[in-house]
Amino acid sequence: MCPMTYQQLPIIDLSAADRGPQARALLHAQLHSAAHDVGFFQLVGHGVTREETERLVGAMRRFFALPKSERLAIDNVRSPHFRGYTRVGDERTGGRQDWRDQLDIGAERPARVPGPGEPAYWWLQGPNQWPAALPELREAALAWIARLSDVAGRLLRELLVAIGAPAGFYDPIFGEWAHPHLKLVRYPGSAGDGAGQGVGAHKDYGFLTLLLQDQVGGLQVQREDGFFHDVPPVEGAFVVNLGELLEVATNGYLLATRHRVVSPAGATERFSVPFFYNPRLDARVEPLPFPHAAVAPGVSQDPGNPLFAEYGFNELKGKVRAHPLVAERHHAGLLAPA
Repeated sequence: MCPMTYQQLPIIDLSAADRGPQARALLHAQLHSAAHDVGFFQLVGHGVTREETERLVGAMRRFFALPKSERLAIDNVRSPHFRGYTRVGDERTGGRQDWRDQLDIGAERPARVPGPGEPAYWWLQGPNQWPAALPELREAALAWIARLSDVAGRLLRELLVAIGAPAGFYDPIFGEWAHPHLKLVRYPGSAGDGAGQGVGAHKDYGFLTLLLQDQVGGLQVQREDGFFHDVPPVEGAFVVNLGELLEVATNGYLLATRHRVVSPAGATERFSVPFFYNPRLDARVEPLPFPHAAVAPGVSQDPGNPLFAEYGFNELKGKVRAHPLVAERHHAGLLAPA
């Protein structure tokens, strides 16, 4: 059986929220459909300027152009907080190597070492590692985190209204101590063994992901026919997907959809910038009160991927699996027995 052809994800214009009641009602109808039926969409009208984007992308490209020794000077194996540079093949999804290298950045905060009886997820809070040769990268990346936190917060409130929920229901678990996460990613082309896994199939485990992708392509989303379909890049748009926390909070009414990245052919490079909008590490995500709860289909349980009540445990689980070298060096006590 041949898969269906999907030319594009739904395209949502967030600026419609400011163009009067009729435009906002249409926005809510489109958001509702995209989040309930697909779990992915392209976001335009978000207000992030070309200049802001070029500032970040330029700094990112200069980072990946640095000599390997300068990138390895901030290897994430040095960081118990899982921050810094990851070499090609050192991150894993589904137990297999992802053929990409990247820089992981979070909120710039002092390290918090868990005390006796405190949850191990506090290891995730701490300082970033920055390349000494590119001071402009720190400024651009932290500005991007602040800017996209604002966009994602606004989008989340509009999405909740779209399904009939209170707009500010989740405001208390974000705020000053939210736990955003930014990746600057390069896919250097196909793996030496010909494997095509840029990133293996997975769902994100936070609330919302806003992805800036270049024009090379490679992102694929699993649609209702069960097949993975390409997501053609849209100039100036963010690809948005919902994470597992929203799926669980709505008992499956909103979709967290599996997606993957296929490595670009040959030696072609692909760059992308995913931003993950996550709540506080100690946040407990309560079920969302909304009028469609009675028809929610439920959430499929994956025994190999349990979800925890406190957000931090979910992120720590993901980090330990994805970055085994960091876990072995700094967090051996969190690893499952061999």
